[in-house]
Amino acid sequence: MERCSFALLTPLLIACAPVVFAASSTELSVSGLITPSACTPSLSGGGIVDHGKVTVKDLRPDQPTALPNGTLYLEVNCDAATPFTLTTIDNREGSSAIHPNSHGLGVVNDDQNLGSVALGLFDTVADGVVVKSIISLNDGASWRVSSYLGHAGLTAFAALSDLSTPIAIKDLRARLTAFTTIVRANDLTLTDEIPIDGYVTVQLNY
Repeated sequence: MERCSFALLTPLLIACAPVVFAASSTELSVSGLITPSACTPSLSGGGIVDHGKVTVKDLRPDQPTALPNGTLYLEVNCDAATPFTLTTIDNREGSSAIHPNSHGLGVVNDDQNLGSVALGLFDTVADGVVVKSIISLNDGASWRVSSYLGHAGLTAFAALSDLSTPIAIKDLRARLTAFTTIVRANDLTLTDEIPIDGYVTVQLNY
């Protein structure tokens, strides 16, 4: 291709000479940040909330049914005190049937969204001190107290003396509660077993 293009262009350049050539350019920058510490998140119980078998008679026909809350413990361990945020990736994106800021439970019968699971952080302790979880819905421009953990915002943690400013943390422990809700039984075709198939990635950014 290169040789062919050069051969075709050469007669044109000769035919148009003399000509003034203009030059233009654009710039590329390479950026990033090398951090002196690393953080590792982990979840108790293998990160699994198992609701077991739910029978049709357990579901309300005319309104959503809340299943028993699931509880896990989230830990974040860093090499040194580090400012970080948490968010989630909904691996069943588009299937949340109760609220778009919650996480989906998958699609059944090809076109029926099964329900939603919302996540909350409670009893948060950072480096041995009780702290509050806070959320930003504008990429960190402002913060407010919230237990919400999800893909709609960034979650950080604040000292009780200043609930609007994220703090650096070395070791964090929090109770993570999963609030699972199934849609109305009347909205589902319940002829076979249906798997509850929520799948969420908790992502740590620092």
